Amino acid sequence: MTSAILFGSISTVVDTSELQRQAFNRAFAEHGLSWEWDRDEYLSMLQSNGGADRVADYAKQRGEQVDAAAVHATKSAIFQQSLADGPTEPRPGVVDVVRGAKESGLKLGLVTTTSRDNVRALLAALEPDIREADFDVVEDTSRVQNVKPDPEAYRTALRELGIEPGDAVAIEDNVGGVRSAKDAGITTVAFPNANTAGHDFAAADTRVDALNLAELRALA
Repeated sequence: MTSAILFGSISTVVDTSELQRQAFNRAFAEHGLSWEWDRDEYLSMLQSNGGADRVADYAKQRGEQVDAAAVHATKSAIFQQSLADGPTEPRPGVVDVVRGAKESGLKLGLVTTTSRDNVRALLAALEPDIREADFDVVEDTSRVQNVKPDPEAYRTALRELGIEPGDAVAIEDNVGGVRSAKDAGITTVAFPNANTAGHDFAAADTRVDALNLAELRALA
């Protein structure tokens, strides 16, 4: 029986993928870089999780030296301000799943390996529809040593919630996230965002375009 619904990234709650691409490009300009990631190029990078490593890998491919951590910090600040400036719309079915889960006594988790500041910015932008207090556990990079596709974030969430992998359903919008959840033994729903819709989610247990609590509960 399902006892927990685990949202696997901030983009399973709000489709932030394009907002993040735009933030990267603005950060490149601020750091004097002549880079600009168009949508197709960015799509090819989303097969794996990103962060400063994505910037460092791109610089290496181009034979350039950059302070990837500084560029990514600027990108994060721009992204967080963009969330605050809004409007920020939850993805189809998300609010109903959160409300229904709370009313049904199900536990909720937000199991990311993005920064704590990104998580806070997202949840602040969603109030009052969704609040941080709605989640029984929130994982981010400050709470785990290994980012996805490593399963550590999910295993940590399961331990903190006091449940077994078979009691949870994970919702993921990218291939690395699906691998992370599946390697933790969790039934996983692929919920692609606009920029990952073309990726191969064969490893997921099912794929949806909108969330439905009854369907999620039936999976575990």
